[in-house]
Amino acid sequence: MINLKNRNLEIRLHLLIWLVLFFLPTAFTIGSETDWNGIFRHFWLQLIFLAVIFYVNYFVLVRRFFDNRKLWFFIFNLLLLIILVILKSQIFEWLEPERLKMPRRRPPDGIRYFFDFLIYLIPVAFSIAINASKRMQKAEEMKIEADNIKLQSELKHLKYQLQPHFFFNSLNNIYALIDFDSEKAKQSVHSLSKLMRHLLYKTDVEKIKLSEEIDFLNKYIDLMSVRLNDKTKVYTNFPTKIPNLEVAPLLFISIVENAFKHGVSATQHSDISFKMEIFDDEIQFTASNSNFPKTDTDKSGSGIGVENLQKRLNLLYPEKHEFHSCLNDGMYIAEVKLKTK
Repeated sequence: MINLKNRNLEIRLHLLIWLVLFFLPTAFTIGSETDWNGIFRHFWLQLIFLAVIFYVNYFVLVRRFFDNRKLWFFIFNLLLLIILVILKSQIFEWLEPERLKMPRRRPPDGIRYFFDFLIYLIPVAFSIAINASKRMQKAEEMKIEADNIKLQSELKHLKYQLQPHFFFNSLNNIYALIDFDSEKAKQSVHSLSKLMRHLLYKTDVEKIKLSEEIDFLNKYIDLMSVRLNDKTKVYTNFPTKIPNLEVAPLLFISIVENAFKHGVSATQHSDISFKMEIFDDEIQFTASNSNFPKTDTDKSGSGIGVENLQKRLNLLYPEKHEFHSCLNDGMYIAEVKLKTK
């Protein structure tokens, strides 16, 4: 559809240009007696020949011969131009036989042929330039399309990488509940099924409503909080009135997972908090947790979450996001800022 529109626009543009050139000489004769024979001989005939040269090159010679067979391109053009130069001279003799016999100073035929030949080179150059620009534009469009396909493939890879990572962490959490609280483990499996439904039906799109993303985060936080003891406190501060904004799915879950992974201790008091603020079209999400670094033997997570988040932010929100993380008084703080528009 786009190519058809471009082709129609190109045809109309060509018609407009030739119509303007065709009627241009008549504009200078308004208010005086128009010499139609003179206009035809000295302007329209030349214009017709220029159009023939241009379109023969534009549609045939440049496309078939210019790139791979330049010698044939120059030979065919040389023959075409010589034929038209001679033909023009013959037409002038046929239209003005008496004038040619009148005694007056005229430039030699060789000079006239040479200048006509130079003039006829102009549409050849234009056809080469236009075809070259179209090829460059097409190459640029193909490069953009290839980059877009590569981008989509990388995003899909990151998304598919994230979902098993999320599922692994959730199952690991449920596994820890089975031995000492089977009822909570059953409840967690039920909650996980709801989350997996969200992963199946809500994440195979470019963007979802922010309200749906917040609902998913709340359900995941509830699921992860089931196994926590009294020494760990979880606080959430999400907006109650959520504007009609859209974000990429599963954008903040990596930070939440990371907070639960590194913010929980079986023996020490720990705090985990999540806060989201919205300023017009800007979203600021902050997660802070007590820092209990995992040892190399701890297999509770794959460690790809935050790295995955950074890659997705770079691909989805180039120059429209900020991601910071730091340690402050024993608390690990991760913050994401992004503009949705």
